Amino acid sequence: MLTDWLREQLSALSARQDLISEPDLKRQSAEFLAIFTPACHTGDLADITQPEWQPVLDFLAGISRSRAVQGFSPSETATFVFSLKQPLFARLRQELGADAQALADEMWAATVLLDKLGLYTTEVYQKSREGVIKRQQQEMLELSTPVVKLWDGILAVPLIGTLDSSRTMVVMESLLQSIVDTGSAIAIVDITGVPTVDTLIAQNLLKAVAAARLMGAECIICGIRPQIAQTMVHLGIEFGSIVTKANLADALAYAFRQIGCSVTRQAPRG
Repeated sequence: MLTDWLREQLSALSARQDLISEPDLKRQSAEFLAIFTPACHTGDLADITQPEWQPVLDFLAGISRSRAVQGFSPSETATFVFSLKQPLFARLRQELGADAQALADEMWAATVLLDKLGLYTTEVYQKSREGVIKRQQQEMLELSTPVVKLWDGILAVPLIGTLDSSRTMVVMESLLQSIVDTGSAIAIVDITGVPTVDTLIAQNLLKAVAAARLMGAECIICGIRPQIAQTMVHLGIEFGSIVTKANLADALAYAFRQIGCSVTRQAPRG
């Protein structure tokens, strides 16, 4: 039956053999049958929540998680279980072909069992993919909110896109850690790339600024475009005592003055 099952899987996954080799697939199939067979003898075929089926479920969960990471689709992952039907039904016909009623009963029980196990692999796969997507989103958030050291004691946080609550947390964590690592006294938050500023985004900005102040750093907000300024006035949004500048150059010039530095223009060398 292992040989027939492996043939069914290879046929179904003919286009994805770059993701898993035939020896690995054979090994996984043999390991599954080694725990599936005793569970069928001792467990309730209609209830896979019984303790006898736990080793089978654990094994399928591992298969589903690994294939979710490898790039298999949900249907390709479920094929690991569903492809067992054909060789199993063939074996049942060989054993019970003379007893039509017994054959029908056993085939129905096997169908219900494999359907439940196949659906279980799909559920685990989906949860695993959601976990992968969440991790990727977190990584993208971290990459999209870099903290740049512009000068000794001066940091900049260029923001692009919408600043929601989850991203605010990433911004605060990155900014506060950079303040601790560099000992910076000034942080410039550049919102040039933020398409619009509403009450919620303003509140999130204030949270980030307040957190930085608690660490002893002054924040400067720059990049407020004319359209955004009009919207903020219309909504009654105020930044209070927070210093705001039109662009990053003005913010950097202000930061230099705060730390006692000056920039002078030199005549070009002739």
